[in-house]
Amino acid sequence: MLKVHSRCDLACDHCYVYEHADQSWRGRPTTMSPETIALVAERIADHVRGHGLDEIHVVLHGGEPLLAGRDRLASVATELRRRLDGLCRLDLRIHTNGMLLDDRFLDVFAAHGITVGVSLDGDRAANDRHRRYADGRSSHARAVRAVELLRRRPELYAGLLCTIDVANDPIAVYEALLALRPPRVDFLLPHATWDAPPARPTPTAYADWLVKIYDRWVADGRPTTVRLFESIIRTTHGGASLTEAIGLQPSTLIVIETDGSYELVDSLKVAHEGAPVTGHHVATTSLDEVAAHPGVRARQQGLRGVSAGCRRCPLVRSCGGGLYPHRYRSGSFDNPSVYCADLFTLIGHVRATTMRAHTLPSADLDTIASGLGGAEEVERLATAQLSLRRALLAAVRRKAGQSTAWDLLTRLDREHGAALAAVLTHPYVRAWAVACLRGDAPAARLANIAAAAAVHARLDARLDVEAVGGEVHLPTIGVLEGAGEGPAALVIEDGRARLRDGGPRSLRPVLRLVSGGFSVVLEDADPYRDCHRWRPAGRLTGEQAARWQEAFEQAWQLIEKEYPSYVPAIEAGLTTIVPLLPAEEGREVSSAARDAFGAVAAALPSDPATLALLILHEFQHVKLGAVLDLLDLFDESDRRLFHAPWRDDPRPIEGLLQGTYAHLAVTDFWRVRRHAEPEPARRHFAHWRVQTAEAIETLAGSKALTPLGERFVAGMRHAIAPWLAEEVAEPAAAPGR
Repeated sequence: MLKVHSRCDLACDHCYVYEHADQSWRGRPTTMSPETIALVAERIADHVRGHGLDEIHVVLHGGEPLLAGRDRLASVATELRRRLDGLCRLDLRIHTNGMLLDDRFLDVFAAHGITVGVSLDGDRAANDRHRRYADGRSSHARAVRAVELLRRRPELYAGLLCTIDVANDPIAVYEALLALRPPRVDFLLPHATWDAPPARPTPTAYADWLVKIYDRWVADGRPTTVRLFESIIRTTHGGASLTEAIGLQPSTLIVIETDGSYELVDSLKVAHEGAPVTGHHVATTSLDEVAAHPGVRARQQGLRGVSAGCRRCPLVRSCGGGLYPHRYRSGSFDNPSVYCADLFTLIGHVRATTMRAHTLPSADLDTIASGLGGAEEVERLATAQLSLRRALLAAVRRKAGQSTAWDLLTRLDREHGAALAAVLTHPYVRAWAVACLRGDAPAARLANIAAAAAVHARLDARLDVEAVGGEVHLPTIGVLEGAGEGPAALVIEDGRARLRDGGPRSLRPVLRLVSGGFSVVLEDADPYRDCHRWRPAGRLTGEQAARWQEAFEQAWQLIEKEYPSYVPAIEAGLTTIVPLLPAEEGREVSSAARDAFGAVAAALPSDPATLALLILHEFQHVKLGAVLDLLDLFDESDRRLFHAPWRDDPRPIEGLLQGTYAHLAVTDFWRVRRHAEPEPARRHFAHWRVQTAEAIETLAGSKALTPLGERFVAGMRHAIAPWLAEEVAEPAAAPGR
């Protein structure tokens, strides 16, 4: 966080910079100088190089950063990008009160790739309770005008930040913010400590206020991302929080003031004078040295960094002890949050509702229907899939009865939730559980799942596991050979698994495919991966694995370069690639399975471009299968068959929907590819756009779709419409017709 300007044009009485214990702003330069900016950019670039980072997040902050002026903000962005281009991706944002925002500022932000968050506390009555000019004038109209400017340039609109005041009507605040169509809303608890507690008319006033908004947000179909609510949902299911306000993940934030001083998280200003001070400066100290500061380390200790009372709390993995500054009491941070009762009530309420059911926000459905879907949309699908796998494990346990494996799983869930979640994300956990409940697979594999999670958690254990063909497969970990048939006795010590009675003392680890910062498992050993249309290949040799690595690296580089809009969703949802046996006639084969979210299966094609196409094609099936687990898009009792232009045999409505959605990506692949490879890409594009459009109209006229299904198909039609209008040379267009 770069404090590019240390003064503000508003006088908000709840501001932690100017209205709380630390008043160091008074001695700071008004604006960050060009020399300091250059030093900051150099320090960040050194840190990126030293740690091989593929992305860095920088927020331009204040005071009010727009007071720095257009030229100074442009120079900050220019210097950062000059130092970081070619090293990593730069996520550059600015947080503003919006009073000065105009089209000329937005032109600067567009030119430099800066997205904008605006502080707004709701309708006029709510906003002006605290956010006023020094002479008492309202700031609401100008803030709303700033947001309206951003709405006309949605690529720059990052969202709204709202500080809670329980004196305001929560639903009125929610509706006022939602009317501005924000891509994201942050509800922020007002900064307070045990020494200076917040206004509290009832013991859980802040939770009660937020619960009313949460329930309305869920009833509305989660029309926008609310970072606090999403973070509770994610941490409930073993994921990472999206905010420092809750969760146990290590803090990665450092603040650099206008004079070049490094500070800890700036909200520490509410604790006491000098609370954020590190004593370090960009001119003399690297970011690695700052990272070793005790104040940074204190926010990176996870469960060890919260108070003893918090460690005993059943909700600690979501709460994380609350925001670090909110724990302060008379010289110590070793306390629960001053909002402890509120967080306990809110998290408990959200957990109770999300454990009952998952849904998909309407905006997410529209984004996915377009053929794309970003990281957040696919992460929500993945969260729902994680819940589904947990439910399947519970169903298997009911069928198999109590066991040592189940006892270990419940302990892991209680004490090492992230380790268990890492294993449950493996696609073939669901495939096995479904087969087990059908009576086609043994329940003994429950122990293999528990063992794999114990390895991740470095938790010592002894248990009998399933062996198949003389091998013990531990999902996401690897394979132990030489186990014989039947149950195998396994010992896990210090994060390593071995057979108790002979056999190798280390695992053959899972194979991985890597390209840049993206990596997936190359699964050639899971005994339940044979759930695809085509048969899986056997164990890969070193040479075969190397060919897969070479092809994947080139294919992913192609996707990143030519199909970047697909990258966030695939990175968020694709975890595994399964090698298939090639078809005898030499045709390319690939597949996705409804019971294996996160996996794509394929025979290694002859060239990387084809592998890129297969990944894009099959991941469409992965996404849509997860959507269909949540929403009814068609009448499942409709047994009619429909013509699919790319097949000789008619298809049921689900098969046509799946095929059409997959071919939306196929069409887009060839649409883009014709610029690099005009022939045969032009012919393929002309062919697939016509066939996909025909299938969309068949779906639309089928009378088998639910209202949500009609909305989904309308989204596909909207996506392909501009492609149908593109000019294609006549020899290429004729085969399409």
